[in-house]
Amino acid sequence: MSAIAQPETLTSTDPATGAALATYRVDSEAAVRAAIATARAAAATWGELSFDVRSKHLRRWSSLLVAKSDELCDLIHAETGKPRADAFLELLLALEHTAWAAKNAARVLRPKKVRTGALMANFSAVVEQRPLGVVGVIGPWNYPLYTPNGSIAYALAAGNTVVFKPSEYTTGVGNLLAATFAEANPELPEGVFATVNGYGATGAALVGGGVDKIAFTGSTRTGKRIMAAAADTLTPVLLECGGKDAVIVAADADLAAAADAVAFGATSNSGQTCIGVERVYVHRSVAEQFLAELTTVLQSVRPGTGQGASYGPMTLPSQLAVVRRHIEDALAHGGKAVLGGLDSVRAPYVDPVVLVDVDESSTAVCEETFGPTITVSTVDSIDDAVRLANTSGYGLGSAVFSRRYGRTIARRLRVGATSVNSVAGFAAIPALPFGGVGDSGIGRIHGDAGLLEFSRAHSIAVQRFSIPGAELLSYRRTERTLRLLETIVRLVHGRAR
Repeated sequence: MSAIAQPETLTSTDPATGAALATYRVDSEAAVRAAIATARAAAATWGELSFDVRSKHLRRWSSLLVAKSDELCDLIHAETGKPRADAFLELLLALEHTAWAAKNAARVLRPKKVRTGALMANFSAVVEQRPLGVVGVIGPWNYPLYTPNGSIAYALAAGNTVVFKPSEYTTGVGNLLAATFAEANPELPEGVFATVNGYGATGAALVGGGVDKIAFTGSTRTGKRIMAAAADTLTPVLLECGGKDAVIVAADADLAAAADAVAFGATSNSGQTCIGVERVYVHRSVAEQFLAELTTVLQSVRPGTGQGASYGPMTLPSQLAVVRRHIEDALAHGGKAVLGGLDSVRAPYVDPVVLVDVDESSTAVCEETFGPTITVSTVDSIDDAVRLANTSGYGLGSAVFSRRYGRTIARRLRVGATSVNSVAGFAAIPALPFGGVGDSGIGRIHGDAGLLEFSRAHSIAVQRFSIPGAELLSYRRTERTLRLLETIVRLVHGRAR
C-alpha cells in the first residue's frame, strides 16, 4: 500500500444533511511513525503492568464512557446517521466486551504448565503469552465504536499499546475514544491508546510503520491490499472483511419470530452491517407464509432522522449507487420486488426492499450490497438451502430458524458464526470468537481467541536435573541409552496397526 498525497485536513459531515460537523488534522506518514514510536515507548510500561492493574485502567475507561454516554451517542448519531438508540446499543456492547476482556485476560493469558512426556521427564515446561507490542487498528464507519473496540479493548487487555486509525467518516468517535481513555487514566504514559487521522494514505502508513500487528475491519478488497503490504515486513494481520450472510428458514421454524428477526437483520443500520441479513433460503412448505410475515413487518419500517425512524440514512453517499445497481440487476435476472423497488432508493435514504426469485448469479445474491435490501429464495430441502448458503465466497455470519434442527443445520454452514432462532446473537456474547472464512477474512476477535490474537506464545523448557548417560540432547549419551530408546520406541509407537 504505497502512500499517496492527501489533504491536510478532513471534515466530518452529517450524512443526512451534509452539514459539516468538525474538522480534523490529517496525519502524515511522519506523524504516524511518531505515534507508533510513542506507543512503542509506552508499551514498556503498559505491558509490564499486572493483569489486575490493566483491568483497573480499562474499567476506569468504561466508567468514563458511561459518564459521557450522551456526548458519545450524540456523536455516533451525528457522524453515521443511525438512530440514537442504535448508538447506545453500540456503547452497551462495547462496554460488555471491554469488561469481559479485562476480567478474563489473566485466565486466558496466564502461564500454563504442559506435560513434558516420558522422554523429557527431567524437564518442566510452560507456555507463557507475551504482548505483541504495538497493535495498529484500522476501523470502519458503520459501527465506529463497537467494531474496533473488539480489537482495541482485547489488545489493551493483553498488554499491547494501540494506534487506532478511525474511518474518515467517523473520525470524531475514534478521537473521543482515545481522549476518554487518557482522561480516565492520567497517570499512564502518553501513547497507550492513541489515534491517527486521515484517509487511505494514513492507513497505509500505519500498516508499513513498524507495528507488531494490524487489525483491520472493512472491505475484502482493501483487506487483501493490507495483507499484501504487511507481507513485506511479515507483519501479522487480523482481517474482518465483508459478508453476504444467509438465513435458513426450515419448515418447523417459528415464522413470526423468523420474519421479525430477518427484518431487523436486513434493515438495521440501513443494512450497512457486515453480519446483516442479505439472503434468505426458506423451505417451500412455509415460504408463502414467511414472506407474508416478513413484508408485514417491513411495511412499518421506515428510514429517517426523526424519533420514530427505524434506521437512518446511508452513511456513504456512494453506497446508494451500489444498492440501486444490485436492485436493477436482480430485476433483470428475473427477480420480483414484493416490497419496494428502484423507487426505494431516494438519497440519502433507502426504503426496505424485498426481492424474490432472484437468480443466484445476480450481483444482488453474489456481492455484498450493504443496504436495506434482501433476497428471499424458495428451496425444496434443507440440503438445497445449505448448498446455496455455502456457495458464496464470503463466510462471516449466518442464522438458522428451526425448532428442532437448528444446531444440526448450523454445523453444516461454512461461516465463522451462526445464530440459531435469532440474528447476530453471537456478536453480543463476549465469550464467543468472531470472524470469518474465505473472503470474509482471517483471525478472530472476542472471546479467548480474541485475547490470544494479540499475544505471542513463548515456550520455556527447564531442565530440573540431569540423568548421567541418558541425556538425549548431548554427546554424552551412551550406546546403552540409545538401545533402550529403540526398545521403548517399538513398545510405544510400533503397536498401533
